[in-house]
Amino acid sequence: MLEVINKNINDLVPYISNSRTHSNEQINQISASIKEFGFTNPILLDGDNGVIAGHGRLEAAQKIRLDTVPCIELSHLTEAQKKAYIIADNQLSISGSDWDIDLLKIEVEGLQELDFDIDLLGFDNIDDLIGNVNFLPATEAEQGQLDELDPIYVHCPECGKEFNTREC
Repeated sequence: MLEVINKNINDLVPYISNSRTHSNEQINQISASIKEFGFTNPILLDGDNGVIAGHGRLEAAQKIRLDTVPCIELSHLTEAQKKAYIIADNQLSISGSDWDIDLLKIEVEGLQELDFDIDLLGFDNIDDLIGNVNFLPATEAEQGQLDELDPIYVHCPECGKEFNTREC
Protein backbone atom coordinates (compact mmCIF):
# COMPACT_ATOMS: atom_id res chain seq x y z
CA MET A 1 0.00 0.00 0.00
CA LEU A 2 1.31 3.42 -0.93
CA GLU A 3 1.81 5.98 1.81
CA VAL A 4 2.16 9.73 1.45
CA ILE A 5 5.02 11.07 3.55
CA ASN A 6 6.30 14.61 3.93
CA LYS A 7 9.94 15.04 2.97
CA ASN A 8 12.30 17.96 3.40
CA ILE A 9 12.56 19.67 0.04
CA ASN A 10 16.35 19.94 0.35
CA ASP A 11 16.70 16.16 0.63
CA LEU A 12 15.12 15.47 -2.77
CA VAL A 13 17.36 14.81 -5.77
CA PRO A 14 16.00 15.59 -9.26
CA TYR A 15 16.78 12.98 -11.92
CA ILE A 16 19.79 14.37 -13.79
CA SER A 17 18.67 12.92 -17.13
CA ASN A 18 15.04 14.04 -16.94
CA SER A 19 14.13 14.84 -20.54
CA ARG A 20 10.94 16.74 -19.65
CA THR A 21 11.47 20.48 -19.42
CA HIS A 22 9.41 23.14 -17.68
CA SER A 23 9.29 26.78 -18.73
CA ASN A 24 9.39 29.56 -16.15
CA GLU A 25 5.77 30.31 -17.09
CA GLN A 26 4.74 26.73 -16.33
CA ILE A 27 6.60 26.76 -12.99
CA ASN A 28 4.75 29.98 -12.15
CA GLN A 29 1.45 28.29 -13.06
CA ILE A 30 2.26 25.27 -10.90
CA SER A 31 3.28 27.59 -8.05
CA ALA A 32 -0.02 29.46 -8.33
CA SER A 33 -1.89 26.15 -8.37
CA ILE A 34 -0.12 24.96 -5.22
CA LYS A 35 -0.91 28.25 -3.49
CA GLU A 36 -4.59 28.05 -4.48
CA PHE A 37 -5.32 24.34 -4.03
CA GLY A 38 -2.50 23.09 -1.81
CA PHE A 39 0.08 20.47 -2.73
CA THR A 40 -2.38 17.82 -3.92
CA ASN A 41 -0.19 15.67 -6.18
CA PRO A 42 2.71 14.02 -4.33
CA ILE A 43 6.21 13.78 -5.77
CA LEU A 44 7.17 10.21 -6.61
CA LEU A 45 10.54 9.03 -5.28
CA ASP A 46 12.77 6.04 -5.97
CA GLY A 47 13.40 5.00 -2.36
CA ASP A 48 16.64 7.01 -2.13
CA ASN A 49 15.03 10.48 -2.38
CA GLY A 50 15.55 10.50 -6.16
CA VAL A 51 12.67 12.16 -7.99
CA ILE A 52 10.89 9.91 -10.49
CA ALA A 53 7.91 12.18 -11.15
CA GLY A 54 7.12 15.68 -10.00
CA HIS A 55 10.12 17.68 -11.15
CA GLY A 56 7.93 20.67 -12.04
CA ARG A 57 6.11 20.47 -8.71
CA LEU A 58 9.48 20.34 -6.93
CA GLU A 59 10.70 23.44 -8.78
CA ALA A 60 7.46 25.24 -7.98
CA ALA A 61 7.72 24.26 -4.31
CA GLN A 62 11.27 25.60 -4.21
CA LYS A 63 10.13 28.83 -5.87
CA ILE A 64 7.48 29.45 -3.20
CA ARG A 65 9.91 28.35 -0.48
CA LEU A 66 8.11 25.32 0.92
CA ASP A 67 10.11 23.39 3.51
CA THR A 68 8.45 20.02 2.95
CA VAL A 69 6.43 18.37 0.20
CA PRO A 70 4.25 15.24 0.13
CA CYS A 71 5.95 12.26 -1.47
CA ILE A 72 5.31 8.62 -2.28
CA GLU A 73 8.18 6.13 -2.33
CA LEU A 74 8.27 3.74 -5.30
CA SER A 75 11.26 1.74 -4.10
CA HIS A 76 9.80 -1.45 -5.60
CA LEU A 77 10.57 -0.32 -9.17
CA THR A 78 13.58 -1.75 -10.96
CA GLU A 79 16.14 0.64 -12.47
CA ALA A 80 14.62 0.06 -15.93
CA GLN A 81 11.09 0.66 -14.60
CA LYS A 82 12.18 3.93 -12.94
CA LYS A 83 13.76 5.22 -16.14
CA ALA A 84 10.73 4.18 -18.19
CA TYR A 85 8.24 5.65 -15.70
CA ILE A 86 10.02 9.02 -15.74
CA ILE A 87 9.26 9.23 -19.47
CA ALA A 88 5.87 7.47 -19.44
CA ASP A 89 4.42 9.59 -16.64
CA ASN A 90 5.03 12.76 -18.63
CA GLN A 91 3.95 11.38 -21.98
CA LEU A 92 0.83 9.59 -20.76
CA SER A 93 -0.45 12.76 -19.11
CA ILE A 94 -0.62 14.52 -22.50
CA SER A 95 -0.87 11.75 -25.08
CA GLY A 96 -4.21 10.58 -26.43
CA SER A 97 -6.36 13.00 -24.49
CA ASP A 98 -8.28 16.02 -25.58
CA TRP A 99 -10.98 18.34 -24.27
CA ASP A 100 -14.73 18.13 -24.65
CA ILE A 101 -14.98 21.81 -25.58
CA ASP A 102 -18.71 22.07 -24.86
CA LEU A 103 -18.29 20.69 -21.33
CA LEU A 104 -15.17 22.79 -20.78
CA LYS A 105 -17.11 25.94 -21.72
CA ILE A 106 -19.83 25.06 -19.22
CA GLU A 107 -17.29 24.47 -16.46
CA VAL A 108 -15.41 27.70 -17.19
CA GLU A 109 -18.68 29.61 -17.28
CA GLY A 110 -19.56 28.20 -13.86
CA LEU A 111 -16.19 29.25 -12.49
CA GLN A 112 -16.65 32.75 -13.90
CA GLU A 113 -20.05 32.99 -12.23
CA LEU A 114 -18.30 32.10 -8.95
CA ASP A 115 -15.71 34.87 -9.61
CA PHE A 116 -12.90 32.30 -9.76
CA ASP A 117 -9.63 33.36 -11.40
CA ILE A 118 -9.63 31.13 -14.49
CA ASP A 119 -5.96 31.95 -15.10
CA LEU A 120 -5.30 29.38 -12.37
CA LEU A 121 -6.56 26.64 -14.71
CA GLY A 122 -3.15 26.56 -16.38
CA PHE A 123 -4.07 27.33 -19.98
CA ASP A 124 -1.71 29.62 -21.86
CA ASN A 125 -4.70 31.22 -23.54
CA ILE A 126 -8.04 29.61 -22.81
CA ASP A 127 -9.67 31.87 -25.42
CA ASP A 128 -7.76 29.97 -28.11
CA LEU A 129 -9.12 26.67 -26.83
CA ILE A 130 -12.77 27.48 -26.24
CA GLY A 131 -13.26 30.86 -27.84
CA ASN A 132 -14.63 33.84 -25.99
CA VAL A 133 -15.11 32.73 -22.37
CA ASN A 134 -17.09 35.79 -21.37
CA PHE A 135 -20.37 33.90 -21.38
CA LEU A 136 -22.18 36.24 -19.03
CA PRO A 137 -24.22 38.96 -20.75
CA ALA A 138 -23.10 42.47 -19.89
CA THR A 139 -26.54 44.06 -19.82
CA GLU A 140 -30.17 43.18 -19.30
CA ALA A 141 -30.77 43.92 -22.99
CA GLU A 142 -28.16 41.34 -23.97
CA GLN A 143 -29.79 38.84 -21.61
CA GLY A 144 -33.13 39.52 -23.30
CA GLN A 145 -31.58 38.87 -26.70
CA LEU A 146 -30.16 35.58 -25.43
CA ASP A 147 -33.54 34.57 -24.02
CA GLU A 148 -35.16 35.15 -27.40
CA LEU A 149 -32.65 32.81 -28.99
CA ASP A 150 -33.12 30.14 -26.32
CA PRO A 151 -36.48 28.43 -26.90
CA ILE A 152 -38.37 26.78 -24.08
CA TYR A 153 -40.32 23.73 -25.20
CA VAL A 154 -43.35 22.26 -23.47
CA HIS A 155 -45.46 19.24 -24.37
CA CYS A 156 -49.23 19.42 -24.52
CA PRO A 157 -50.57 16.80 -22.10
CA GLU A 158 -53.57 16.16 -24.34
CA CYS A 159 -52.17 15.91 -27.87
CA GLY A 160 -48.46 15.46 -27.10
CA LYS A 161 -47.46 18.23 -29.49
CA GLU A 162 -44.35 20.20 -28.60
CA PHE A 163 -44.58 23.99 -28.43
CA ASN A 164 -41.92 26.69 -28.23
CA THR A 165 -43.22 29.03 -25.51
CA ARG A 166 -41.11 31.89 -26.92
CA GLU A 167 -43.25 31.81 -30.10
CA CYS A 168 -46.63 32.03 -28.31
